[in-house]
Amino acid sequence: MSRRNFLKTAGLSAVALTLPKTTGAADPSSARRPNVILVMTDDQGYGDLACHGNPVIQTPNLDRLHSESVRLTDFHVCPVCTPTRASLMTGRDTVRTGAWGTTWGRSLLRKDEVTVADVFAAGGYRTGMFGKWHLGDNYPFRPEDRGFHEVLRHGGGGVGQTTDYWGNDYFDDTYFHNGSPTKYTGYCTDVWFDGAMAFIEDSVKNGRPFFCYIPTNAPHGPLNVDEKYSKPYLEKGVPDNRARFYGMITNFDENMARLEKKLDALGIRDNTILIFLTDNGTAGGYDRDRRTKKITGFNAGMRGTKGSYYDGGHRVPCFIRWPARGLHGGRDISEMTAHVDLTPTLIELCGIKQPDGVKFDGMSIAPLLLGKVAELPARSLFIQFRQSHEPPEKWNGAVMNRKWRLVNGTELYNIETDSGQEKDVAAEHPDVVKKLRDDYEAWWAEVSKRFHEGCPIILGSDKENPTCLSGFDWHTQTPWNQRHILNGMEANSYWAVEIERDGSYEFTLRRWPVEVDQPIIAAVPDGKAIAATTARLQIGDIEKEQPIPADAKAVTFTLPMKAGKTRLQTWLIDEKTGESRGAYYVYVKRLG
Repeated sequence: MSRRNFLKTAGLSAVALTLPKTTGAADPSSARRPNVILVMTDDQGYGDLACHGNPVIQTPNLDRLHSESVRLTDFHVCPVCTPTRASLMTGRDTVRTGAWGTTWGRSLLRKDEVTVADVFAAGGYRTGMFGKWHLGDNYPFRPEDRGFHEVLRHGGGGVGQTTDYWGNDYFDDTYFHNGSPTKYTGYCTDVWFDGAMAFIEDSVKNGRPFFCYIPTNAPHGPLNVDEKYSKPYLEKGVPDNRARFYGMITNFDENMARLEKKLDALGIRDNTILIFLTDNGTAGGYDRDRRTKKITGFNAGMRGTKGSYYDGGHRVPCFIRWPARGLHGGRDISEMTAHVDLTPTLIELCGIKQPDGVKFDGMSIAPLLLGKVAELPARSLFIQFRQSHEPPEKWNGAVMNRKWRLVNGTELYNIETDSGQEKDVAAEHPDVVKKLRDDYEAWWAEVSKRFHEGCPIILGSDKENPTCLSGFDWHTQTPWNQRHILNGMEANSYWAVEIERDGSYEFTLRRWPVEVDQPIIAAVPDGKAIAATTARLQIGDIEKEQPIPADAKAVTFTLPMKAGKTRLQTWLIDEKTGESRGAYYVYVKRLG
């Protein structure tokens, strides 16, 4: 079933899904439905918690939540940002959803995927998202297009990346509130929690159950945090980068305490499902020197960190608390579970109708959580991503079951006896290797069917007009952060786009986003001047060019366009030297 058909069947429209605040009266049958709060940090690993044995980090509030929750101790996500978020939002394997990379036009969740927010909105819940989305910054990929009523977010995969509002640095930034850039005061993590708590309070006052998603950008780099959080770690001799990484987690931990206080004050703690997890293995809490084998930091005995197919790259914490249904008191579940399980699980726990025709790759683990079964059916899980616009590569991934891990199709580890994955036992267990490879072959045949399909950004829609395209979503080459723009990175590629309707369109090429308002060739503080005399544009079979005046801030082409999918590419060229780069920002507006 396509997302459009799901919304139609559910009696919802895209307009209904984007209305802010509460619309209409509360559903009387929803009064006792549990609320859901899903909190996820960015780049914090399993070992970056005191309750998991880290001897340095201070996380008292997460430790308390750990003591009050059901803990999934063999819980897996993807090794990097976007892929985890795609699976978390859909209950489907990353490579199936089209969002298998962190940029390259492949951090976009296919427009026909049904999200957990779609399902909860259809079920009468208010839905809100606060923090890092990283599944697309243009229609139809934004969170406000994907089932969330209330949205407060930064752009791209991190604060200060190319699609983010220019100049954001974690403090007193401008973020996107329901699509509009809005200035905020304070540290980014504090701002996300402020927005989430206001949304929660408003929902409670209006008698509506809510689904609140808080995916923070912390502790993802750049590692900017008030020194009051990093200084205690520096004083313990922790290296500077790790001290700031830990400091960002400590600030997050304080915000969890603020959230808990709000739940208590509103009287909703017992009937709220609170879930905490992280999006991949640690990025800053552990190092192992390849030459000397010297280890610094803590990784809970696991091999690998962010980006790795060993467990250290994708086995993460997952705490679930719901006192009203007995999910409290501190209990470990050692069954292998994953991000793809959370959407079907929440649907069952909250008594929401499962969307017809949507095939989940995960399963509901509600019976396991509630103690109705002692174990899950035997199964294999698959972890794979691809840091490129190109389709995923076969055998580049991990196949897992309760006992075994097959890495990249050849390395086999018995996770029960070798949790650090130090001894490859593939030669000793060819039958296990064959079984896991057969499972992978069957899975690959299914998920690879749509690898050839792009995820085009839609131009000319009433939902977003004009549209600001950025080089973040170029295929093959990407200036993925604002430093690349400042340095005048000589890179270029195309956007996959879809013209929604016939008409006249303006294409405005810029080096700087509109909020910077500087000439194309000019330098800004900490930036580099460039030379550019000619602007060129190609969309489909249309090619145009024109000179760039010395003081021009932008160059605009007005073209008649036909509806359909195509490619858009631009050039800023210096005819004297041959130096060339793409226009990092292109504003596309349907006229009339």
